[in-house]
Amino acid sequence: MFSARSAAPALRAAARASSSRSSARLAVRSLSSTPRRSQEAAAAPAANPKLDGIVDQIAGLTLLEAADLVALLKTRLNIQEIAMPAAGAAAAAPAAAAEAPAEEKPKEKTIFAVKLEKIDPAAKAKIIREVKAIMPNMNLVEAKKFVESAPQVLKDNLPKEDAEKLKKTLEAAGATVVLE
Repeated sequence: MFSARSAAPALRAAARASSSRSSARLAVRSLSSTPRRSQEAAAAPAANPKLDGIVDQIAGLTLLEAADLVALLKTRLNIQEIAMPAAGAAAAAPAAAAEAPAEEKPKEKTIFAVKLEKIDPAAKAKIIREVKAIMPNMNLVEAKKFVESAPQVLKDNLPKEDAEKLKKTLEAAGATVVLE
Protein backbone atom coordinates (compact mmCIF):
# COMPACT_ATOMS: atom_id res chain seq x y z
CA MET A 1 0.00 0.00 0.00
CA PHE A 2 2.36 2.77 1.24
CA SER A 3 6.10 2.46 1.26
CA ALA A 4 8.14 4.33 3.87
CA ARG A 5 9.73 6.48 1.18
CA SER A 6 6.51 7.51 -0.58
CA ALA A 7 4.64 8.11 2.67
CA ALA A 8 7.26 10.48 4.12
CA PRO A 9 5.43 13.74 3.22
CA ALA A 10 2.13 12.35 4.47
CA LEU A 11 3.86 11.07 7.58
CA ARG A 12 5.37 14.47 8.36
CA ALA A 13 1.95 16.07 8.03
CA ALA A 14 0.43 13.31 10.15
CA ALA A 15 3.10 13.72 12.86
CA ARG A 16 2.44 17.44 13.01
CA ALA A 17 -1.26 16.76 13.17
CA SER A 18 -0.94 14.24 15.99
CA SER A 19 0.42 16.78 18.47
CA SER A 20 -3.13 17.93 19.25
CA ARG A 21 -6.68 17.67 18.01
CA SER A 22 -6.72 21.28 16.84
CA SER A 23 -3.52 20.69 14.91
CA ALA A 24 -5.11 17.63 13.34
CA ARG A 25 -8.09 19.67 12.22
CA LEU A 26 -5.78 22.33 10.83
CA ALA A 27 -3.75 19.72 8.95
CA VAL A 28 -6.86 18.14 7.45
CA ARG A 29 -8.24 21.54 6.46
CA SER A 30 -4.96 22.51 4.86
CA LEU A 31 -4.80 19.20 2.99
CA SER A 32 -8.39 19.44 1.82
CA SER A 33 -8.42 23.09 0.75
CA THR A 34 -8.43 23.04 -3.04
CA PRO A 35 -7.54 26.72 -3.68
CA ARG A 36 -4.33 26.34 -1.72
CA ARG A 37 -3.45 23.04 -3.38
CA SER A 38 -4.07 24.44 -6.82
CA GLN A 39 -1.79 27.39 -6.06
CA GLU A 40 0.93 25.03 -4.85
CA ALA A 41 0.46 22.78 -7.87
CA ALA A 42 0.80 25.76 -10.19
CA ALA A 43 3.92 26.95 -8.40
CA ALA A 44 5.68 23.56 -8.17
CA PRO A 45 6.04 21.08 -11.02
CA ALA A 46 4.29 17.72 -10.66
CA ALA A 47 6.61 15.58 -8.56
CA ASN A 48 5.36 12.04 -8.89
CA PRO A 49 1.96 10.82 -10.07
CA LYS A 50 1.98 8.14 -7.37
CA LEU A 51 2.47 10.79 -4.66
CA ASP A 52 -0.22 12.98 -6.23
CA GLY A 53 -2.62 10.05 -5.92
CA ILE A 54 -1.73 9.58 -2.27
CA VAL A 55 -2.16 13.30 -1.57
CA ASP A 56 -5.55 13.25 -3.28
CA GLN A 57 -6.62 10.26 -1.17
CA ILE A 58 -5.48 11.97 2.04
CA ALA A 59 -7.24 15.18 1.04
CA GLY A 60 -10.48 13.23 0.73
CA LEU A 61 -10.31 11.86 4.29
CA THR A 62 -12.53 13.06 7.09
CA LEU A 63 -11.03 14.25 10.37
CA LEU A 64 -11.55 10.89 12.07
CA GLU A 65 -10.10 9.01 9.14
CA ALA A 66 -7.06 11.32 9.16
CA ALA A 67 -6.54 10.67 12.87
CA ASP A 68 -6.78 6.93 12.23
CA LEU A 69 -4.28 7.27 9.41
CA VAL A 70 -1.84 9.03 11.73
CA ALA A 71 -2.19 6.28 14.34
CA LEU A 72 -1.78 3.55 11.71
CA LEU A 73 1.32 5.15 10.20
CA LYS A 74 2.90 5.57 13.63
CA THR A 75 2.23 1.93 14.43
CA ARG A 76 3.39 0.52 11.10
CA LEU A 77 6.51 2.65 10.81
CA ASN A 78 7.32 2.39 14.55
CA ILE A 79 7.37 6.14 15.11
CA GLN A 80 7.41 7.45 18.67
CA GLU A 81 5.65 10.58 19.91
CA ILE A 82 8.03 13.50 19.62
CA ALA A 83 7.06 16.99 20.67
CA MET A 84 7.61 19.58 18.00
CA PRO A 85 10.35 22.05 19.02
CA ALA A 86 8.15 25.16 18.93
CA ALA A 87 5.18 23.52 20.63
CA GLY A 88 7.40 21.58 23.04
CA ALA A 89 9.26 24.68 24.20
CA ALA A 90 6.03 26.59 24.73
CA ALA A 91 4.46 23.74 26.71
CA ALA A 92 7.60 22.98 28.74
CA ALA A 93 8.18 26.57 29.85
CA PRO A 94 5.04 26.91 32.02
CA ALA A 95 5.56 23.43 33.47
CA ALA A 96 9.15 24.23 34.43
CA ALA A 97 8.10 27.57 35.89
CA ALA A 98 5.41 25.89 37.98
CA GLU A 99 7.81 23.26 39.34
CA ALA A 100 10.64 25.62 40.21
CA PRO A 101 8.94 27.44 43.12
CA ALA A 102 7.69 24.15 44.58
CA GLU A 103 11.21 22.75 44.71
CA GLU A 104 12.80 25.87 46.18
CA LYS A 105 10.71 26.46 49.27
CA PRO A 106 7.12 25.70 50.23
CA LYS A 107 5.17 28.88 50.76
CA GLU A 108 4.25 29.82 54.28
CA LYS A 109 0.57 29.46 55.00
CA THR A 110 -1.14 32.84 55.43
CA ILE A 111 -4.84 31.94 55.44
CA PHE A 112 -6.19 29.81 58.29
CA ALA A 113 -9.35 28.18 59.52
CA VAL A 114 -10.07 28.35 63.25
CA LYS A 115 -11.40 25.03 64.50
CA LEU A 116 -12.97 24.55 67.92
CA GLU A 117 -11.67 21.12 69.00
CA LYS A 118 -13.10 20.68 72.50
CA ILE A 119 -14.33 22.70 75.44
CA ASP A 120 -13.87 22.69 79.17
CA PRO A 121 -17.28 21.78 80.62
CA ALA A 122 -16.78 24.23 83.49
CA ALA A 123 -16.21 27.10 81.03
CA LYS A 124 -19.03 26.17 78.61
CA ALA A 125 -21.06 29.37 79.26
CA LYS A 126 -18.04 31.65 78.63
CA ILE A 127 -17.22 29.85 75.39
CA ILE A 128 -20.84 30.08 74.19
CA ARG A 129 -20.80 33.85 74.82
CA GLU A 130 -17.49 34.21 72.97
CA VAL A 131 -18.76 32.18 70.00
CA LYS A 132 -21.94 34.28 69.88
CA ALA A 133 -19.82 37.46 69.94
CA ILE A 134 -17.54 36.13 67.18
CA MET A 135 -20.43 34.96 64.99
CA PRO A 136 -22.98 37.82 64.99
CA ASN A 137 -25.44 35.89 62.82
CA MET A 138 -25.85 33.19 65.53
CA ASN A 139 -28.34 33.50 68.33
CA LEU A 140 -27.67 32.06 71.79
CA VAL A 141 -29.30 28.68 71.04
CA GLU A 142 -27.32 28.23 67.80
CA ALA A 143 -24.08 29.20 69.57
CA LYS A 144 -24.82 26.60 72.31
CA LYS A 145 -25.47 23.86 69.71
CA PHE A 146 -22.31 24.84 67.84
CA VAL A 147 -20.14 24.65 70.98
CA GLU A 148 -21.66 21.35 72.08
CA SER A 149 -21.08 19.77 68.67
CA ALA A 150 -17.31 20.47 68.71
CA PRO A 151 -15.03 19.76 66.83
CA GLN A 152 -16.20 22.25 64.19
CA VAL A 153 -14.68 25.03 62.13
CA LEU A 154 -15.60 28.37 63.64
CA LYS A 155 -14.18 30.71 60.99
CA ASP A 156 -12.57 30.13 57.59
CA ASN A 157 -10.17 32.18 55.47
CA LEU A 158 -8.72 34.31 58.23
CA PRO A 159 -5.32 36.00 58.02
CA LYS A 160 -2.71 34.61 60.38
CA GLU A 161 -2.89 37.52 62.85
CA ASP A 162 -6.70 37.43 63.15
CA ALA A 163 -6.69 33.64 63.51
CA GLU A 164 -4.11 33.77 66.31
CA LYS A 165 -6.01 36.56 68.07
CA LEU A 166 -9.24 34.52 67.90
CA LYS A 167 -7.41 31.43 69.15
CA LYS A 168 -6.04 33.31 72.18
CA THR A 169 -9.49 34.69 73.00
CA LEU A 170 -11.15 31.26 72.90
CA GLU A 171 -8.32 29.56 74.79
CA ALA A 172 -8.61 32.22 77.51
CA ALA A 173 -12.29 31.32 77.80
CA GLY A 174 -11.41 27.60 78.23
CA ALA A 175 -11.62 26.09 74.74
CA THR A 176 -9.09 24.00 72.83
CA VAL A 177 -8.61 25.62 69.41
CA VAL A 178 -6.57 24.49 66.38
CA LEU A 179 -5.50 26.59 63.39
CA GLU A 180 -5.72 24.68 60.13
